[in-house]
Amino acid sequence: MARQRQTTTLLADLASLPLRTFRPRDAEIAYPHPRTQLARLVERGLLHRVADGYYIVIPQEMVGHRWLPDLESSGAGIASAIYGANNAVLMGVSAARIMGAIPRALATAVVAVPKQHRPITLSDRSAVVQFVKRDTHRLDAERVQTPLGPTLATTPEQTTLDLAHRPLLGDADVDVPSAIAALYDRSDKKRIEAIANEQRLTASLRRAEIWAGARDGN
Repeated sequence: MARQRQTTTLLADLASLPLRTFRPRDAEIAYPHPRTQLARLVERGLLHRVADGYYIVIPQEMVGHRWLPDLESSGAGIASAIYGANNAVLMGVSAARIMGAIPRALATAVVAVPKQHRPITLSDRSAVVQFVKRDTHRLDAERVQTPLGPTLATTPEQTTLDLAHRPLLGDADVDVPSAIAALYDRSDKKRIEAIANEQRLTASLRRAEIWAGARDGN
């Protein structure tokens, strides 16, 4: 009974972490050798191993059911576990997908972080989390809701510029023109111009305008 209470308390504490995602070191306060205990919780269907060394606490309502977290939430959760929730920002195709500008599921999550990190391959699907070193506090970002909880993602304006600047990032370039058109349409034009000037992305803005059909009146 005491062990069950300990497990329940631990899961509640871990579930309170950003996007319910954590590394084994986060469980060391309860377990001196957490990996063995975490493996048992995975077997019991209480934890989901999303990548080597990264776990997600399964939402209570999904315990006992087949459950797979979405890629964008998983990527943001992993990045938050490494750098902290305020230093991980979904960007590019991942931000576009969160905002519905890319409808199909992707195989790469793109996250802006303050320091470079090698890509992390997920263990629960054929997908990868790609990290991009950026000054995350200078990005135009907003907090958005995901199935695992809130996270930061670039705004439509910032995402439009980022997609036009690096259309191949995230291996979804076939989706980029339509995503840019959709996001540019919902962007505040004065705001996107200001961001482009501040971040020296005016060439990317001009490219986005052409792809969105904005400069020729289409």
